[in-house]
Amino acid sequence: MYLIAGLGNPGRQYEKTKHNMGFETIDYLIDAYHISYGGTRNKAMYGKGLIEGQKVILAKPLTYMNLSGEALRGLVDYYKIDPETELIVVYDDISLAPGQIRVRKKGSAGGHNGIKNIIAQLGTQNFLRVRVGIGEKPPKWDLADYVLAPFGKEERAAVDEGIKRAAEAVCVMMTEGPDAAMNRYNQKQTVKE
Repeated sequence: MYLIAGLGNPGRQYEKTKHNMGFETIDYLIDAYHISYGGTRNKAMYGKGLIEGQKVILAKPLTYMNLSGEALRGLVDYYKIDPETELIVVYDDISLAPGQIRVRKKGSAGGHNGIKNIIAQLGTQNFLRVRVGIGEKPPKWDLADYVLAPFGKEERAAVDEGIKRAAEAVCVMMTEGPDAAMNRYNQKQTVKE
């Protein structure tokens, strides 16, 4: 069984903001695979179902981004998930252009507070992840203001394509393995305008 967690912030005011790429990817998977809503458990909204023949739990932590690890720790413990092989975390990344994705098997937080909290809570940085690009913050912008802002029209199409590719990468990670997903999705992508 896989736990697929998308990071973001709960609440209408955060919908469609740059920091909610993980939530949007989970929503895409829920719709594409008709995953039924399971309710709330361990500070996260979740659903259970099958994706490409694999049993999955899709989760959106309700702890707000910077405390994402609290929700994931509870779900990992409750469902007896091995975080190093059965957890996939999807989140935003300012170092990638809008719509680009990057698959990794492990790594540091890279300045991302949600990932920093997950590493602290799980006691490992060896977990699968898919990063969805949101683009660099403009000069003189505060980082928090940037990641909590919506995308402009010109970026939204590229981001929607990135969310779709992130969902596909999650499926490949489960069915063919993370190396296959990295080979397929970590190539330099041209972003449609």
